[in-house]
Amino acid sequence: MSLQFNRRAVLALGTAGVLVALVGCGPEASSGGGGAAGTSAAPADPAVVSLSVADGATDVSPATPLQATVVGGSVTEVTVTDGAGAPVAGTLSEVPAPAADAAGVTSLWTPSAPLAYGTDYTVTATAENADGASSDASGSFTTVTPGSVSTPSIGPLDGTTVGVGMPIRVYFDEAVTNKAEVERNLVVTSSTPTDGRWSWISDSEVHFRPSTYWPANTQVTIDANLYGVDMGDGIWGEKNRSVSFSVGEKHVSVADAATHTLTVSSGDQVVQTYPMSAGSNANPTRNGAHVVLEKFADITMDSSTFGLAVDAPGGYRTDVQYATRISNNGEFVHAAPWSVGQQGSSNVSHGCINLSTDRAQWFYDFSQPGDVVEIVNSVGPTLSRADGDIYDWAIPWDQWVAGSALG
Repeated sequence: MSLQFNRRAVLALGTAGVLVALVGCGPEASSGGGGAAGTSAAPADPAVVSLSVADGATDVSPATPLQATVVGGSVTEVTVTDGAGAPVAGTLSEVPAPAADAAGVTSLWTPSAPLAYGTDYTVTATAENADGASSDASGSFTTVTPGSVSTPSIGPLDGTTVGVGMPIRVYFDEAVTNKAEVERNLVVTSSTPTDGRWSWISDSEVHFRPSTYWPANTQVTIDANLYGVDMGDGIWGEKNRSVSFSVGEKHVSVADAATHTLTVSSGDQVVQTYPMSAGSNANPTRNGAHVVLEKFADITMDSSTFGLAVDAPGGYRTDVQYATRISNNGEFVHAAPWSVGQQGSSNVSHGCINLSTDRAQWFYDFSQPGDVVEIVNSVGPTLSRADGDIYDWAIPWDQWVAGSALG
């Protein structure tokens, strides 16, 4: 079955390659002198259809933009079929060209549904010149057959609201060797523009953040356009994904281990100043901007989860209330009624920020995932990869940008 398009439509097909151009012959000029001046009109130039697919091309990405150019006419009919002869539906749109471009009209053919992996396709385009003489151009190609396909996990989750410190995180099941191509197809848009950049945390994990915290009350969308993308080593993108989330109010707290004070701000206003106790010299809290990850009204904290036996010196197993996790190394802001006497005067915890029960409950209720807790003046090291998957704000911006595969 043929797909009919209007007269200025053109076919577009896929990979850069040898152009196929078939020219139809126009009517011959009359040699008779029937006109008043004894001459006849010159024949129109033949239409030339150039398909950007090399006939017989293999291992073509099914997501490659499909383009074609027509000189001296317009397409009157396009037929696209798969290997079984079934027609493939699609639409045509003209590609804007520079004013100085006299090489013809180029258009993009977009399939109504994505082309499949490992499939043969044949395209035939018929063009017509000004005299109605037709020209046909045909080409066949085969899309790539992946060794395997992969769809990454993405955070934040679709439809969630997060704080200004939450980066976008994309996790792959296997190492990505073609990082630049993958990164080009991870598109972030936001209602308030930012200078955000991607940075590869590892071969299988890439994060996106601005140079400073997200603007409050911003809508963000990531389009992972990975179908048909070669990730390397025979791995190709399985499908496209789109995730949208909201950045909520700006909540940034500063925990000063030297003054033993937690200062909590909402927007640009300080809303609470609490006495606290941070990690002791033997178990110091990490410096740097931490991100709220999750909250527990009740949780049992066990030193064996990070390698210190409960019955070893310094080991513990304790039931804790109103615990707000700020890293994956065991650091929380939580209720510690046993250290109220030291809160505001000394650091005695195993790395957490200790508050009284009522203050810890207030902070628990106030906090949302993605809020920022900046630890300053601790005797400990700076937050790093060893402390979990979100240490993004501890990386200087120039180093962050250097982690992009796109330079």
